[in-house]
Amino acid sequence: MPSGDCTSILKALSDRTRMRLVKRLLAGDHGVNDLSEQLDLSQYNVSKHLRVLKHAGIVDVRAVAQRREYFIAKPFRKRLQKEGSVLDFGCCSFDFSKLPD
Repeated sequence: MPSGDCTSILKALSDRTRMRLVKRLLAGDHGVNDLSEQLDLSQYNVSKHLRVLKHAGIVDVRAVAQRREYFIAKPFRKRLQKEGSVLDFGCCSFDFSKLPD
């Protein structure tokens, strides 16, 4: 996760679909197909949004046989555990308990 600059995180979380993906991933690890079915989105859109979240350091991916599983990145998860469900960036805060379904 980028340390000093929160711009990429805020940019990634500014999209409702990405917020929904993060909410699902906070509950557990998922593959693109799972997320696509659960959120009623195309696999292409899920993959596109996951790339943005990965670039921002919010999610990471691991290979499990032929499947790729996405999960909340360790630094981001640690920050959430430390600060609770609200990330405070100084200029603004982001409450993960209020994410859309």
